[in-house]
Amino acid sequence: MTAESTPGPGIPGGPGTGGPRDSAGGRRRKPRSRRHKGLLITAWTAAGIVVLGGTGAGYLYFKLNGNIKSVDIDSALGTSRPAKADNGSENILVLGSDSRAGGNRKLGGGADDGSARSDTAMIVHVHKGHKRADVVSIPRDTIIDRPECTDTAGRTHPAARGVMFNSAYSTGGAACAVKTVESLTDIRMDHYLEVDFKGFEKLIDELGGVPVTTTKNIEDRQSHLSLKAGTHTLDGAQALGLVRTRHGVGDGSDLGRIQLQQAFVKALVDQVKHLGVFTSPKKLYDLADTATKAVTADSDLGSVNSLMSFAGGLKDISSSKMTMITMPVRYDPADRNRVVVEKNKAQQVWTALKNDRPIPGSATAGTATGDAKGVVSAA
Repeated sequence: MTAESTPGPGIPGGPGTGGPRDSAGGRRRKPRSRRHKGLLITAWTAAGIVVLGGTGAGYLYFKLNGNIKSVDIDSALGTSRPAKADNGSENILVLGSDSRAGGNRKLGGGADDGSARSDTAMIVHVHKGHKRADVVSIPRDTIIDRPECTDTAGRTHPAARGVMFNSAYSTGGAACAVKTVESLTDIRMDHYLEVDFKGFEKLIDELGGVPVTTTKNIEDRQSHLSLKAGTHTLDGAQALGLVRTRHGVGDGSDLGRIQLQQAFVKALVDQVKHLGVFTSPKKLYDLADTATKAVTADSDLGSVNSLMSFAGGLKDISSSKMTMITMPVRYDPADRNRVVVEKNKAQQVWTALKNDRPIPGSATAGTATGDAKGVVSAA
């Protein structure tokens, strides 16, 4: 099909939508017609999920489609994987990454060596009916046994024992990260989404910031964050500093950072819901352009149409319908900067997700937390 005949998301009032622009109005104002539903942006972070939805057609669709990077996870992993769930639920591995190159060098605080690592990892379990979700954060410093894996370039990487979880991504990229999570949980990851540091920062700025309340002063020179106790609307740089800080709150561990990430994700979801459908065609385009440049998805989600459909399935999940936990762990007796999996408790989590049931409170009772809970909340 040609660009003129292919249906796809466009920008309300812009080329290819075939209708007049919506007039400016209140934040919660509904669109005037079904054709002008707009473009819904859902950003899920630390990390983040960034997805798009909309209607229309035109050259803008093809430009946005060309922004999206995709990786063929299924081909790399082959058939030796956990079975797909048959209960209507979905599991998505979401990573926040730092390429250590170009614009990410300053944000990551590392050398411009072209390497990559994952600072944030979340398993997002969307329950049957897509009305609620469970999010399980995996500490990057968890000591695990990494399985042999093949990356998307066809290179095979040997198994390794007693290594940090985030070594999977730095060793073999997206495919090895998915392989490691599936080995750890025995749960099939239906999709993969990755957002880089620079894209995350720009997206928050395009959204106009995210309001949060802090109960304590947060000072962390390493993440370039300085916040007094109180209510703030965080811009992109501040939001990035918040989800990366570990020395300014709690016990200074990665677990405390995860608690901040989870609180920010809920605040971000609330903010996106609050903004509703934007009525400015330029604003819609700027958000869509930033989001699609920031995201890397598995090949099944690697187009605007696919992300649009995926977004439609998540739009009813508010922060009040999200349960967020950290994978049950305890501090490693040999190194307090590392954690090890509490296998029996973690199994309760994986069993619940497999059966599409709520995660029991007993799964996280008595596990290491990071002592940063309640420091940040939605404003």
